[in-house]
Amino acid sequence: MVALLSGFAITAFGIAPMAPDAANLPRTTIAYPIEPPGLPSQLLALASQNLMLARTELTRATDTADTLLRRLGVFDPALATFMRANNDTRRLFEGKPGKQIQARVDADGAAYELVARFAPGNVSQQQTHFTRVTIERTSGNWRASAELVPLQAQVRVGGGTIETSLFAATDHSNLSDSIAVQLVELFAGDIDFHRQLRRGDTFSLVYEALMADDHPITWGEGTGRILAAEFVNAGKVHQVLWYADAGGKGEYFGPDGLSRRRTFLASPMAFSRITSGFAIRMHPILRDWRAHRGVDYAAPHGTPVRAVGEGMVEFVGWQNGYGNVVQIEHGNDKSTLYAHLSQVDVRRGQRIEQGQRIGAVGATGWATGPHLHFEFRVRGQFQDPSKIARASESAIVTAAARPRFLDVVRQYQRQLEVADSLRDAPSFGE
Repeated sequence: MVALLSGFAITAFGIAPMAPDAANLPRTTIAYPIEPPGLPSQLLALASQNLMLARTELTRATDTADTLLRRLGVFDPALATFMRANNDTRRLFEGKPGKQIQARVDADGAAYELVARFAPGNVSQQQTHFTRVTIERTSGNWRASAELVPLQAQVRVGGGTIETSLFAATDHSNLSDSIAVQLVELFAGDIDFHRQLRRGDTFSLVYEALMADDHPITWGEGTGRILAAEFVNAGKVHQVLWYADAGGKGEYFGPDGLSRRRTFLASPMAFSRITSGFAIRMHPILRDWRAHRGVDYAAPHGTPVRAVGEGMVEFVGWQNGYGNVVQIEHGNDKSTLYAHLSQVDVRRGQRIEQGQRIGAVGATGWATGPHLHFEFRVRGQFQDPSKIARASESAIVTAAARPRFLDVVRQYQRQLEVADSLRDAPSFGE
């Protein structure tokens, strides 16, 4: 067989040079006049195809049924009257503006359907569902219906290079702040984002973009979960990926199969700036040197504060210089304290999940400005909170699940390679 194929190769090699040069072949120019049909004929042809057109707008705070329809290019007094009277359609003009409205019209410009998509009233459902209101003409009359529909997740790749900050890098790559927050969460056990971030550090990721009927959502961050991410910090590569056993609950793992889920989060806020660490310091009010037994995070007034671990609320109330305080017992003689809160969202005895909101940043008690004072105690002794997340134990993928896990690792690593190759593209992340 090898000899036979070699013979064909030699034959091809010998014949190819005998072909004439394409530049010497004769060429002929043919001109043929084409007369397009007249405009009336073209219009008739379009009408015969039952052409349907669509236009999309976002609602405004000052919108009425008439102004919205006018922007959509729909002139139908009966439809406007219906929208003012119907309970479902009145929801388009209530609450926050920015609801997505799509009008479909026929070739004569008459509307036959309007579809509205917007965030559900239940805040907890806004990252998983959307409200769809459909207004359609049936037998000459307008009808409306509303339903709660699951969002669709579209997989995309993204990434960036650190020049000034992580948020600036995600903005430059057209990625949402939610992506930056998730990156901090995923790599907080490996990278101190307050002290160790370097100019030139890079990140690549695979993530979910949330879609409503194939339309990007116009509320919230518009992104779901990060599925895989790579962060290169000071030349060291860190990787993490989302994995779920068949029928099991998913969580993040490293490529080595070790779970990234820690008993405690690295920070009680999604992202903030440490203004005072666990050390001896000059007290800002008493003006003397004393031990600072926690960590202070600077953040705007009202910034959400979350529990770093699951547990039971042990204390809610006022504590002298600490102002409004929440204290949570986590078991195994571990507890956390959150002070200077402007708002408390939990009650004593309540069971708390990791990451659950417990209050908001404030300046109550002896505080010179809005910030959160956070403490971690083990058997009553104060510990450095910045070391807790790194010391948390993690699980490992079982031997039975390892072959499937490795397949998932290879799939995500191929996608991360694509993300890395496109990282510096101008429209990256879109």
